[in-house]
Amino acid sequence: MALVPMRLMLDHAAENEYGIPAYNVNNMEQIQAIMQAADETNSPVILQASRGARKYAGENFLRHLILAAVETYPHIPIAMHQDHGNAPSTCYSAMKQGFTSVMMDGSLEADAKTPASYEYNVEVTREVVRVAHSIGVSVEGELGCLGSLETGMGEAEDGHGFEGKLSHDQLLTDPDQAVDFVEQTQVDALAVAIGTSHGAYKFTRKPTGEILAISRIEEIHRRLPNTHLVMHGSSSVPQDLIELINKYGGTIPETYGVPIEEIQKGIKCGVRKVNIDTDNRLAITAAVREALAQNTKEFDPRHFLKPSIQYMQKVCAERYQAFGTAGNASKIKQVNLDDFAAKYAKGELSATIKKAVTA
Repeated sequence: MALVPMRLMLDHAAENEYGIPAYNVNNMEQIQAIMQAADETNSPVILQASRGARKYAGENFLRHLILAAVETYPHIPIAMHQDHGNAPSTCYSAMKQGFTSVMMDGSLEADAKTPASYEYNVEVTREVVRVAHSIGVSVEGELGCLGSLETGMGEAEDGHGFEGKLSHDQLLTDPDQAVDFVEQTQVDALAVAIGTSHGAYKFTRKPTGEILAISRIEEIHRRLPNTHLVMHGSSSVPQDLIELINKYGGTIPETYGVPIEEIQKGIKCGVRKVNIDTDNRLAITAAVREALAQNTKEFDPRHFLKPSIQYMQKVCAERYQAFGTAGNASKIKQVNLDDFAAKYAKGELSATIKKAVTA
């Protein structure tokens, strides 16, 4: 079976009230770990690549690695997603490469650094949706900027993000604006700002309501009950992996991620896609450091790459179980892009908006 639209998976997740982790990939070992975990748990898969990943791996290499996953696991629905597209041109190039889903991140201007106006965000996102839906490709938009409610600072990861002071309003997605944004753009999924950020250094303490606004997701979901919400920067930063890294020479300071139980609250309130990258990076780093330290004479890369697959597979399988994804791959009837293009053209997949109830 070919790659499938991400919207297909998100609709099934919404109907059955679960979330799907979206894992960033850069190389063969990461893809193998994710697919082994998905096969073990019978889970649908979202493989996503940033602009940095596409540059690092090479367009053709990355595409064929993902196609190899499709060929090896034909029973598992797989979506290939462009993460944080900085401009329409990035999204269009991804579509040409066979991506079945793209993110147009119009919260920042094309330089991927400068916070954009709301009008700009609507304009570029709407244009990408128009092109993508005509060929059955799903679109994720973003409203609000990723950054820390604890420090008020934005953050950059892999060359994408604003580094500097942001207002409280910029760090939290406005529910009323979210309704207008979805209505105007017709995005399939909406990434919301709630105080999460990319990387391992999200919080200096276990996050509570004032620095991780899960309640904002609840508000947005009440207004947009049929829109698939997305949590970015949602790695949990497992303490055992940090301890293992530091045991074998690492110097990662005390830091905290997004607790699993908080993500589960988000899933109950309409979150269908949960972006995870750092947890997998930590798993790989822990495995590599441990393997090299335990056998200092070894020089075969497979010596540390094999355990890195195993450690990352364990993390991925745990997330599939925790988010309710497990057991659902075989329940999704795989549909191709042409079928979805026809559905978009007929208006069958148009966003439905729930107007605010006034007292």
